[in-house]
Amino acid sequence: MHPLEQRLAPLVTELYPDSAEEVLAALLELAETWRTRLAPAAQTRPDARTAYLITYGDSFRREGEAPLRTLTTVMRKHIGDALSDVHLLPIYPWTSDDGFGVVDHREVNPALGAWSDVSELGREYALALDFVANHVSSSSPWFRAWLAGDERYAGYFLDPGADFDVSRIVRPRTTPLVHTYERPDKSIAHAWTTFGPDQVDVDPSNPAVLLDLTDILLGYLARGATTVRLDAIGYLWKQSGTTGIHLPQTHAIIHIWRAIVDDLAPGTLLLTETNVPHADNITYFGNGENEAHMVYQFALPPLVLHAFVTGHATALAEWASGVGPVSETATWFNFLASHDGIGLRPTEGLLTDKDRALLVERTLARGGQVSMARRPDGSEGVYELNTNFLEALVEPGDPDPDLSAVQRGLAAHAILLSLVGVPAIYYHSLFGSTQDQQAVRKSGIARRINREVLDADRLAEELQLTGRRAGMLNGLRAMLAVRRELPGFSPFASQRIESIDDRVFVVRRAAGTPEEVVAVVNVSADTVDLPALAGTDLLTGVHHDAVTLAPFGYVWLSPSPAE
Repeated sequence: MHPLEQRLAPLVTELYPDSAEEVLAALLELAETWRTRLAPAAQTRPDARTAYLITYGDSFRREGEAPLRTLTTVMRKHIGDALSDVHLLPIYPWTSDDGFGVVDHREVNPALGAWSDVSELGREYALALDFVANHVSSSSPWFRAWLAGDERYAGYFLDPGADFDVSRIVRPRTTPLVHTYERPDKSIAHAWTTFGPDQVDVDPSNPAVLLDLTDILLGYLARGATTVRLDAIGYLWKQSGTTGIHLPQTHAIIHIWRAIVDDLAPGTLLLTETNVPHADNITYFGNGENEAHMVYQFALPPLVLHAFVTGHATALAEWASGVGPVSETATWFNFLASHDGIGLRPTEGLLTDKDRALLVERTLARGGQVSMARRPDGSEGVYELNTNFLEALVEPGDPDPDLSAVQRGLAAHAILLSLVGVPAIYYHSLFGSTQDQQAVRKSGIARRINREVLDADRLAEELQLTGRRAGMLNGLRAMLAVRRELPGFSPFASQRIESIDDRVFVVRRAAGTPEEVVAVVNVSADTVDLPALAGTDLLTGVHHDAVTLAPFGYVWLSPSPAE
């Protein structure tokens, strides 16, 4: 028996006990169909040089040019080799949620360009493509065919019916769980909609759905993806009487995809996106070898923000002390900002209600908004903070908010770049953007506060000026240039958090090896003396017999031998 068949057989039996033999044969046939079109990734696993840009396909625009081509020119001109990978948020035809209501998973949105433009970008940067596996647009051919009664798509979507117990369902939205749709014959259909009426959940309890999804995944690999992000994957399988999230069947599907990807395109990475409490989030590593290669570190953004809001790194340090290397093939995907807001669910068990209230207060004071989610008991709670991360770092009434945003933003990213895992930087953080209040007012969509489309030529002009944009870009490029030469920052090197002063975050990487690095970041507005720390700052080349950090200062130390 082929090793892939050995890995898949028990998983398929778990999911489809009544048709396991047929489904297994179909999966193996699909894998063989793609095998000759796929190859091992150029890099076997991430290292200290690996760092991602998170961006939309049209985050940068230039008149008369396809946005994907504009993105490539922006990265060539302003980013260069500072970042190794680019994560393209959904680039497919869509009808809602700025790309996540996907009409056709296999095509590039013509408004962005074509697959040839994606390939051009992929010649210079490793590509991460977004796989919105949980749902499709209500205008998608799949859903329209289902509504029309096309037998090919029977069972592709879920009408839970009155007997389906949804009393424990956990969702990130306050909209109805089930929406109604008119069929061509004017009859009414009902369908499960975790994220809203235009994003209709598929039903992988139908094996044909799993086969279609797997085909899409392998198609992305054939298009050059070396990372595939599994969006909102935790909600994929639905079962009556359950929470509808993190179900064993969902984990089994990720196991299946991991087995196929490892066999057909070794070195390719699966990245799970589950904006949930930390304890639930880490379950997507499986045993460290059989599920996700990378898991989003969703607790990091709110905890770093909390540290800067309070001037104390205690909560951040306590959490980070329990985080370390995962395995030889799996690691964390670390980020501070993204196209979504700053999720607060990951802080459950890590921050108190009072702590979370401080973050809400800061967000609102800086012009941001908050989004709510419905709990199983019907009540609502804060789901995320909709804000530009740099803006949230700045205190209300600051006389020079741009200077403070750069100062604190670079300090926050000094933490991001030093932690075990792979760092990812959102394009608005890299280029020092502010809140896009106009987009929120115009659309009524809170998340658009941090999704502004930048004019590429105007951006180039603004980067020539001394200010917020140049400050963030130049500061981050300098840090990334140093980081890529430090094996101690490998995603697989050891990590130890040290408690020296509550106002300072200290992480020691690769302790006891020649590659050892000690990252020290002051999260407060105080000058902090740290006589116990000595060494050479790898960022500046300056030797410190005893470290003193200015407000929001940071060093990456090569420790002195006596330390």
